[in-house]
Amino acid sequence: MSLTRRALVIVDVQNDFCEGGSLAVTGGSAVAAAIADWVEEHRSRYAAIVATADWHEDPGPHFGDPPDYRDSWPVHCRAGSTGAAFHPAVAETIEDADAVFRKGRDRAAYSGFEGYAVAGDAGAGEGGAGGDASAGESAGGPDGRVDLAHWLRERHIEAVDVCGIATDHCVRATALDAVAEGLRTRVLLELTAGVAPETTAAALEQLREAGVEIA
Repeated sequence: MSLTRRALVIVDVQNDFCEGGSLAVTGGSAVAAAIADWVEEHRSRYAAIVATADWHEDPGPHFGDPPDYRDSWPVHCRAGSTGAAFHPAVAETIEDADAVFRKGRDRAAYSGFEGYAVAGDAGAGEGGAGGDASAGESAGGPDGRVDLAHWLRERHIEAVDVCGIATDHCVRATALDAVAEGLRTRVLLELTAGVAPETTAAALEQLREAGVEIA
């Protein structure tokens, strides 16, 4: 009996989403450290480890002035900024990851499945997400860019564990898209941080209804 090929997807553990950032989520820094510990202890469980990152250049109405905190948000994760870099507690872990997927260059993008692989070494560049996000090494998306679904399929990944920030936004969207791609999906709840209790509870209910395991 063959073992399920599982990947860990680390969602948006970036400085702007942690304490002190422009769109901080309470507990973000602790989640960054906990994810690093998890990977150190459980690396052998995974056939692949990947990370996603907001990487905004001109995302239009995604940046609000003023923001409504529903469909528009304060400026965050500007491409190349310190805020877009991975949190220091998890940066080394992500430097050793198998790939990094950037999303949201010119639009809102909540799901990691909207992102494209960074060209070259996943660990290169500031915050462990270097290279040109507009390029990829093989076909799979617009202009030859490699999206997350294509990358996972190429490696015969059957299941994913999802963690990161925020439970009620990008973690939720990434997990829902993973299910839609036919992947057995589990959210590692202790390795996530949510924006608000009410929206987090609603997100978890939606995930359970979609068939996501909450661990």
